[in-house]
Amino acid sequence: MNPGSYYEPVDAHRFRPTPHVSGAWDAAEMHFSPLGGLVVHAVERHLAARPGNGLVLSRISFDILGRLALDECEIRVETLRPGRTIELVEAVVLIGGRPVVRARAWLLASCDTSAVAGGAADGLAPPEALASWPLASVWPGGYIASLDVRPVAPPQPGRTTAWVSTHLDLVAGQTASPLASFVALVDTANGIAVRQPPTAWMFPNVDLTVHLHRGPEGRWTGLDTTVTFGPTGQGVTSTVLHDVTGPVGHAQQILTVRPQPSAGRGR
Repeated sequence: MNPGSYYEPVDAHRFRPTPHVSGAWDAAEMHFSPLGGLVVHAVERHLAARPGNGLVLSRISFDILGRLALDECEIRVETLRPGRTIELVEAVVLIGGRPVVRARAWLLASCDTSAVAGGAADGLAPPEALASWPLASVWPGGYIASLDVRPVAPPQPGRTTAWVSTHLDLVAGQTASPLASFVALVDTANGIAVRQPPTAWMFPNVDLTVHLHRGPEGRWTGLDTTVTFGPTGQGVTSTVLHDVTGPVGHAQQILTVRPQPSAGRGR
């Protein structure tokens, strides 16, 4: 087993998770964050097998359908709506032959719009000047332990801005794009700004949607995150996404909020 990656390839469509993928709610499950990056990696490999059309991945939504067992997974990708300026691609993750994640990615035409670009939030303080925060003091699991987390300001309940990076490869022996590596860290957002201790309350997300107004660059993912809990068991994690040169887009996660059971955990 390669200790320097989140996944090892089995064949062109199947991947084996390493212990670095183990989840925060249950060590026998995958944390969704690296799996999300793996899906983007699979989508990009699917697109690379076809003639280039200049489209760029601009939105990807993930619906988490069930338990993400820490087992070998298969990713099937198909183009649902081909086009010269707009294209829709779907990826399905299967574990034990059962679909556990369904993702859809919109690809849009790329052209020079620098003359009218604007409207994004301000950039964040650079990560090199910030101290690391041991997120493992809040959450267990191999994925959380693999991270370098650097808050821009002291974390607050429901509100944290932080940089996240990792020294691990996404897939052993394969080069992941800056986008796949970036998305592989985005789902961390729900864990950096906890409103209540996870030992007392559960608030897993059942989806993740990422909208991008430009492609990310570099090894750091910036998360400017706000978490809201409603009065009837739902919550929302909203994040402005950054790379080291500025904002790149937004992420949203819907949460199911409920008291932590006295024994056993599950989605």
